[in-house]
Order: sequence, then C-alpha cells, then structure tokens
Amino acid sequence: MSLWDAVFLGFLQGTTEFLPISSSGHLVVGQTLLGIEIPGVQFEVAVHLATLVSIVAVYHLRIKNIICGVIAGEHHSLQYVMFLIVGTLPIVIVGLLFKDSIEVMFENPFVPGIAFFFTGFLLWTTRKALSRKNWPGLSLLAVCIIGMAQALAVVPGISRSGATVVAALWMGVKTEDAAAFSFLLAIPAIFGATILQLGGLTDLGHSLTPIFLMLGSITAAITGVLAIFAFLDFLSKKTFYKFGIYCWALGTVFLVYLVLIG
Repeated sequence: MSLWDAVFLGFLQGTTEFLPISSSGHLVVGQTLLGIEIPGVQFEVAVHLATLVSIVAVYHLRIKNIICGVIAGEHHSLQYVMFLIVGTLPIVIVGLLFKDSIEVMFENPFVPGIAFFFTGFLLWTTRKALSRKNWPGLSLLAVCIIGMAQALAVVPGISRSGATVVAALWMGVKTEDAAAFSFLLAIPAIFGATILQLGGLTDLGHSLTPIFLMLGSITAAITGVLAIFAFLDFLSKKTFYKFGIYCWALGTVFLVYLVLIG
C-alpha cells in the first residue's frame, strides 16, 4: 500500500459509508479494479473508527441530549435507546449466524455487482415514499423493519444507510428523523464490526506504519462528515433517488468488466 492508496481508501470509506451506495460493495469493486491489497486489518479498524468520529461530529448535540436524557430518566430518551438496541439486534443475529457465508460473499465480486441493482431499486422507490404525508414518529414496528433492512446490508453492494432510510421513509418516519436514526444506528453496527476485526491485530507480520493509518483515518473522518451533509441535502431536496441511477450504472459496468475478464 502506498500513501496515495491510504488516502484513496480513506476517501472511499468515508464517502461510501454514509452515502447510500454501499461501502462494502465499493471496497470489493476498488480492490478488484485497482488491485489494491490491504495488509492485515489495522487499516480497516482505523478507518472504521474514523467514520464513527464523523457521526459523532455531526450528531454530537443529539447524542448529548440522549445521554443526558437517559441519565435523567426521561421517557423519550430511554425509549430512543431501546429503539437503537432493538434496531441493532437483527444485524447482530445475522452476523453471528451467517458469518462464514458473509465472508464468502466478499470473495465473489459478482455478488456486489448484482446487489448494486437491488440497492438502486430501493433508492428509486423513495420518489414515492418522499411524497407521502402525515408522518408519525418512530414506532416499535418501524424500528424492527429498519433493523431488518440494516441486516440486509451484510451483503456487499447493499447500502446500509440506503436500506435503513428507505425502510424508515416507507414506515412513515420524517426525513430528518429517518436519517438521524439511520446514522445513530450505524454506531453500534460499525463499532461491533470493528470489535470483530480486532482479533486480526495480533498479526504483526502485516503491520502498517502510523503515517498510513493517520492519513487514511483523517481522510475517512473528513469525507465522512461531508458525505453525511450531502446525504441530508439530497434527502431534503427529494433527489435521493438519483443515487439509484449511480448504483445501476456501477453495477452494470462492473458486471460487464467481470464477464469480459472472466
């Protein structure tokens, strides 16, 4: 890995982690097309932690209010934390039960190529979902559906942020609440994935110098913040569906590439 590779992969992680275009799918595409090999898991752990910093940077006031509310015993804050726990359970269950199958999907580049089309379809449906009126707040049923949508994102090529926001919108959640819940729901998901990767840090034969980790992390954190604001802007302008066109185009080009080189 070169310094430019570290910056590029940090940019790729920070951007695709929060835009509804699947960071895992882009990782497979990037490694397949560019032939970049990431030694060990140090870099992945570093950039994942950096994306957590992005979420905290954007939603620090909301997170602070929730924490203070929980400490004060406020019903709304306690309920919100319960919703986050319930929404996280499906991906935990799927991740534990199908760990080996998930790893196999990352080894097959055709999986994200096909999954991009599914993500594109989900995003395209927001043209109708965003036109609905009379939005209620989060409900237990909505949270369960959102959680199951997040569990789908273990498949590379299916966007976590896209699937959860689309599910929230179709369950009648307001756009700003749907986005906030999706990004806050990412905290335990990303943190959990990072914990699972920590076991690989014992592989000292694949250690990276601090400069690679620092450059990748800083790039991921900065681009992550910008990606979140871009995400919110597209959502508020009801042009969210345009990401679907991108996913279809990427999926088509990548599949054609795989067939031609195969």
